[in-house]
Amino acid sequence: MAKDIDNPCISVCQLNSEMCLSCGRSKEEIKKWKRMKRPEKMAAVQRATQRLKGLQKKKL
Repeated sequence: MAKDIDNPCISVCQLNSEMCLSCGRSKEEIKKWKRMKRPEKMAAVQRATQRLKGLQKKKL
């Protein structure tokens, strides 16, 4: 198992209110990313994935 969780940022930041439409993370998660421990990062990535899926469903 890898020690580090890759940052989900794809360098195409599109902030809409409290969330990045590119990576799905909240502004707070983006700010805290470097200080987060592995379990926190894993949870943030899972939440971001769910947010992006929710956005895709709305577009359909």
